[in-house]
Amino acid sequence: MDPGESYPDYLQRALDERGYRYRVINAGISGDTTSGGVERLPAVLEHKPAIVILELGGNDGLRGFPVSLTRQNLERMIAGLQQAGARVLLAGITLPPNYGERYIRDFERNYRELASKYQTPLIPFLLEGVALEPGLMQQDGIHPTAAGNRKVAATVLRYLEPLLQK
Repeated sequence: MDPGESYPDYLQRALDERGYRYRVINAGISGDTTSGGVERLPAVLEHKPAIVILELGGNDGLRGFPVSLTRQNLERMIAGLQQAGARVLLAGITLPPNYGERYIRDFERNYRELASKYQTPLIPFLLEGVALEPGLMQQDGIHPTAAGNRKVAATVLRYLEPLLQK
């Protein structure tokens, strides 16, 4: 994928077009887990973010990590961000069916329960309308194409916009 075609890039353009004065910082690292997110939390907080779109956990699931570990790490990040004064938009994800019904159910429940506990908005499924669409996913079947990222940014914006101020 070319530079400028990630969903944060498309999100920044959409915010600019709508007159919002927010700067999107892409702190994501491809292949990262929630443990890596916890380690990077201090660096994220140095930016003094107003809002953080917390989109981690998919790689934990794909690696079969214990659901409790993913939950613990997400919880640490949400609590740390909120304590620093940032509002959190939690982005949920799911897993391919070969991970088993029980594991997937428990994995998805993490996002709903944490959003409820910390009273933070939840994007139920970040790849809504993208995950199973030909041409919107890369060959790996995990990551969106540029066109897919455009749709992901639109989904994120739909949940993000109520949190924004002009």
